[in-house]
Amino acid sequence: MSVTVFIQGRNGATRWQPGKRWLLLPVLLIAAGTGVYQHNAKQLEQQQTSVDNERVAREDQKHQLIELKGATESQLAMLVTHVARMQAKVARLEALGQQVAKDYKLEDQFDFSSEVGVGGLSELGSNIELDQLIQDMDRLVSRIDNNNVQLSLLETVTSNLHIDDERYISGRPIQKGWLSSPYGLRNDPFNGRRTMHKGIDFAGKEGTDVVATAGGVVTWSGNMFGYGELVEIDHGNGLRTRYGHNKSLLVAIGDVVAKGESIAKMGSTGRSTGPHVHYEVLRGGQQIDPQKYVYRKAG
Repeated sequence: MSVTVFIQGRNGATRWQPGKRWLLLPVLLIAAGTGVYQHNAKQLEQQQTSVDNERVAREDQKHQLIELKGATESQLAMLVTHVARMQAKVARLEALGQQVAKDYKLEDQFDFSSEVGVGGLSELGSNIELDQLIQDMDRLVSRIDNNNVQLSLLETVTSNLHIDDERYISGRPIQKGWLSSPYGLRNDPFNGRRTMHKGIDFAGKEGTDVVATAGGVVTWSGNMFGYGELVEIDHGNGLRTRYGHNKSLLVAIGDVVAKGESIAKMGSTGRSTGPHVHYEVLRGGQQIDPQKYVYRKAG
C-alpha cells in the first residue's frame, strides 16, 4: 500500500509519496543518538585524563618535597657537626691561651674561661630547633671575636717580654771557627801599614753558618765596598751589628731575624785574604769594640 501526502507550499500543493524511505527514520535517530553518546564519552575520557595527569603531578610534587626535606635534614645535620667541631677548636685555643697567660703569670689580666663548647654528634632527629642552632652559632662567633682580641693582646705582651732578651747582643757570630784578628790597631794584611781594625774577625771553613748575635731588622743585605757581601742588623736603642765578607746571604732588607738565626754563609768576598766573617758592633753609627758583647753572658 502506498501513501500519498500533499504538502502545501508557496506555489501550491505538492504530492509526495515516500514509499519505503520511512523505514530509514529509526536508523537515522539511532545514529544521531550514537553520535551524541560518543561525543559525551570522549569528553568524559578527556576529563579523566586531565584528572589523572593532575594526580601524577601532585605525586611528583609530593616526592620532591620528601626529597627536599631529606636533603635539608642532611645539610642541617652536617651544619650541626661543623659547629660542634668549631666549638672544639675554639675550646682548644682558649685552653692554649689560658696556659700561655699562666706561664707568663698574666692569668689575672686575660680571661679565657668562657663556656667551653663540646664536640661530637647528638641526636638530630626531625625536631631540631633551627633557632637554637643559630643562637649557638652567634655565641660561637662572639667567643671567636673575644678570643681574637685577647690573643692579640697576649701576643703583644709576650713579645714585649721577649724583646729585651732578643735584642741583647751577646756571643760569637759563628757556630764553628776561631778568632783570627781582634779589634784595634794592626798591620794591614795588604800593605803592612798600621791601621785601625774596627771589628773582630772569626775565621773558619768556607760555607760555615754566620748567625745573628741578637734579634732585629735587616737594614742591609748586599755588597758594600771593602766588606764584600754584607749583612747589617738594627737591634734598636742605637745598636747595629755587621757581618762582612760572606760567600752568600740568607736574608733580605726588611727581614726580622731572631737571635742565633743563620743569616749568611762564611766566605772571602771584598777585601779579604781567606774565609772569615768580619764582625762589627755600632753604637750611634760608630764602630765600638765588640769584645765585651762577644764574651758577655747571654741575657
